[in-house]
Amino acid sequence: MRRGIRFAIDYGDARIGLARSDEEAIIALPVETVPNGERLFTDIAALIPVDCLEIYVGLPINLLGKSTPATLKAVAFANALAEHVSSPVRVLDERLTTAIASSQLREVGLNSKQSKSFIDQQAAVEILEYALNVERNTGQIPGLTLAEWSAAND
Repeated sequence: MRRGIRFAIDYGDARIGLARSDEEAIIALPVETVPNGERLFTDIAALIPVDCLEIYVGLPINLLGKSTPATLKAVAFANALAEHVSSPVRVLDERLTTAIASSQLREVGLNSKQSKSFIDQQAAVEILEYALNVERNTGQIPGLTLAEWSAAND
């Protein structure tokens, strides 16, 4: 397993959740939820260290494995983000991460209104934990580069 910090992003029309790993890539931690607005890329770039190994953007693929309008928004976001950061941006299937995150927050006693500010961060944590597990178990860098995604979906 490569040492180094990784980030994950749960993109949404209103809010974007961010998570990061520790240097040893053992644990994923929530970072922040930022509003989706005109300062979005400046806000995100300020949180990502220059030596970050990868940034994973979750792709909301449907349960049949097909792209949706939300998938295309996430890819457009990932492409724009890549122009504002020095780290490689990869896309990663995020099916059910928001549902898992909601369930976990309910388990600790937060209802949907109380968890609204945490749900996007927790979804990003789920994306990152998945990425870390894939790399730990296979030795492969998870997800696709933006060029690989584009070539596979033209």
